[in-house]
Amino acid sequence: MTAAWVAAIAAAVASPNAAAPIEAVPRPPGVHLTVDVYQGGFASVNSFIFSNGTSLVVLDVQRKAVEARKVVELIKAKGLPLTHILISHGHTDHFTGMAVFHEAFPNAKIVVATEAIKRDIKAYAQYMDRGGATGAEPALDPALKPKTAEHPNGFDYERLINVLPKPVLEIPGGGTLDLTTEYHEAEAPHMTTVYSRDLNALFLADFGYNQVHLWMGDDITLARVAVWRSELLRIKGRYAKRAPAVFPGHGAPADMGLFDTTVRYIDDYLKIVTSARTRDEAMRRMMAAYPGYREADFFLKYSVMNHVRE
Repeated sequence: MTAAWVAAIAAAVASPNAAAPIEAVPRPPGVHLTVDVYQGGFASVNSFIFSNGTSLVVLDVQRKAVEARKVVELIKAKGLPLTHILISHGHTDHFTGMAVFHEAFPNAKIVVATEAIKRDIKAYAQYMDRGGATGAEPALDPALKPKTAEHPNGFDYERLINVLPKPVLEIPGGGTLDLTTEYHEAEAPHMTTVYSRDLNALFLADFGYNQVHLWMGDDITLARVAVWRSELLRIKGRYAKRAPAVFPGHGAPADMGLFDTTVRYIDDYLKIVTSARTRDEAMRRMMAAYPGYREADFFLKYSVMNHVRE
């Protein structure tokens, strides 16, 4: 790695906001929380439906409206009220379904952990509305076109997205989701990870990919990729004593071994994109190193285009 990458890693490791390790304490009594995972066909992106038998919360809501509607139908089939729509970060594959969900569940609150994530969501929607979509994905869903004076019927990001007053989402009827956002810029400018003590489960959002190529396109610099690596090691250290089930933003649920697998992937990626003479060479070497990983024609392709100059 270059000196710049090492400096970026050191800055992240030395963060004064590093959280204390999570101790291996018993789960709260009397709460029977469950989680269902919906893996979208587009981008292998996940939505998570939490239930305590009284009410429901959904975490992230897909990139395509047609898939968001499938998640809506799963939720309706449970026959319980959806109280919150929690968005982990400001990338469209996690928030496009907001408009579909707001129409289907007008009383459910769309919530984020911080004001910065709310700004990220609106900014990325504006970026996509101006043509920021890659050739591998659709344009911004019309229902998410930002509300403006020229477009008064657009999605009202300011009014409809609520910032939680504290880093905990209390599920009506029992159970809590602990939210952590003290991370440096990595896959996204701001990210929320979610921990459920009731399930002993950690939801990594886009810090975690399982058998899916990592997204490093758009404005994700190699320095941010290096920071991503360091943040993974910090998260791993924080939760090591609890050894939770790990739910990535993309791909199947896993265990704590996913951290080491992802760090190794990042190391290989950095080595390959900084030594490859062409994008084709970088693609071939990454696909040979990670056969069977999904999204090679999307995540990997546009990541390599971002980092290998020709």
